[in-house]
Amino acid sequence: MTEHKDLASIGVVGLAVMGSNLARNFARNGQTVAVYNRSPEKTRALVEEFCSEGNFIPSESVEDFVASLERPRKAIIMVQAGTATDAVIDQLCDAMDDGDIIIDGGNALYTDTIRREREVAARGKHFVGAGISGGEEGALNGPSIMPGGPAESWETLGPILESVAAVVDGTPCVTHIGPNGAGHFVKMVHNGIEYADMQVIGEAYQLLRYGAGMTPKEISEVFTEWNSGDLDSYLIDITAEVLALEDAESGKPLIDLIVDEAGQKGTGRWTAIEGLQLGVPITAIAESVFARVLSSATAQRQAAQEEQLPSGEVAAGISQLGIDKKAFVEDVRRALYAAKLIAYSQGFDEIKAGSDEHNWDVDPRDLATIWRGGCIIRAKFLNRIRDAYDTNPALPALILDPYFKNELAELIDPWRRVIVSATQLGLPVPVFASALAYYDGLRAERLPAALIQGQRDYFGAHTFKRVDKPGTFHVEWSGARTISSL
Repeated sequence: MTEHKDLASIGVVGLAVMGSNLARNFARNGQTVAVYNRSPEKTRALVEEFCSEGNFIPSESVEDFVASLERPRKAIIMVQAGTATDAVIDQLCDAMDDGDIIIDGGNALYTDTIRREREVAARGKHFVGAGISGGEEGALNGPSIMPGGPAESWETLGPILESVAAVVDGTPCVTHIGPNGAGHFVKMVHNGIEYADMQVIGEAYQLLRYGAGMTPKEISEVFTEWNSGDLDSYLIDITAEVLALEDAESGKPLIDLIVDEAGQKGTGRWTAIEGLQLGVPITAIAESVFARVLSSATAQRQAAQEEQLPSGEVAAGISQLGIDKKAFVEDVRRALYAAKLIAYSQGFDEIKAGSDEHNWDVDPRDLATIWRGGCIIRAKFLNRIRDAYDTNPALPALILDPYFKNELAELIDPWRRVIVSATQLGLPVPVFASALAYYDGLRAERLPAALIQGQRDYFGAHTFKRVDKPGTFHVEWSGARTISSL
């Protein structure tokens, strides 16, 4: 084992793009960084190429890597989620001492993090599941970081993570989220909101392109304009850039050459599944996941086009509907803003439900603060979200905050008009529409759930409650149909 004269304050295991960029970020910000990869070539390449950025201590074995860390040792794992992560954790636990800290910076399923924290604690070490958002650029220049785990670990890790996190208004975009799996749970929901945000932007593009007949360049200009107002966000910004790019070889808009089949790595699906398990109606997020799944059902889509599924009477464009183009563009902007608000509101609902279920005590104000910079869903209105929870930490739903309630009052009519127009144009807008259905469901005085309870009692004796008297009731449907109190 190599003896090191100088020790590293932090170590990174796994030097693919995210791990490599995070290690460079630490080094650029004055940390001495221990680096290790299963393939020694990647370790050597990182140090050779970026040694001018700061101090790296390379190792070619886990034991040497651990020996190069100052105590309490702190090692961030940036490897593929699943068995690879478990294998690295096991190796680190064997080489580390009691009180050392292992941090998983990947997109782990939060229940795996809960299990790992328990297993690592039994071996005398600390385990921290840390969500890291911002992609490759964020890892290098300042991500949003969502660490969970023991509070004692945060006392040691906090200053180091703050040194590399994005900063907004002087505040680092990192904070301790809560115990065990809280950090990875919050990162999971962050990604679910990201799915919905990307989908509603896609639906807005689809409406402008095939409803209003605009070119990608024209739509890029519209998105650039939108990014200077209420919709100011990272995703709107990059959308404008994607739509503006032309393929150098063909001269065609790149968007027209990209296969319309969206991939996913699972976090959006996990968010939707967890929403069902917690009983939280995150309809905008779930529909965005289904939209990606549908885009990937290429065989079915091809068969549907070959068989020419009937469309009914649909308009070829908004001109056939007598809709003014400028007014339509503005309506789409407002509908996009409304659907985004619903997606964020539902995401915060799920985080609260998860926090209550696992006794994490997650503070939504912290999330609105650290998501303002570095992360993919960073947006101008996160400041408003933080203000909403500052005013009322027990807010039943984000959209019930007076500011957002007033905003929705201005957005609701354009939102409805856009969905009607989309239906008349035969253009799918699953998140626009499901978000509106959720909104109308919240505001409805009566829902058809009363009928569903009557049906359930009829075929399964599941009972029901009444609005006019307390208790539980059942009807003898197969007999005299008397109503009895149970």
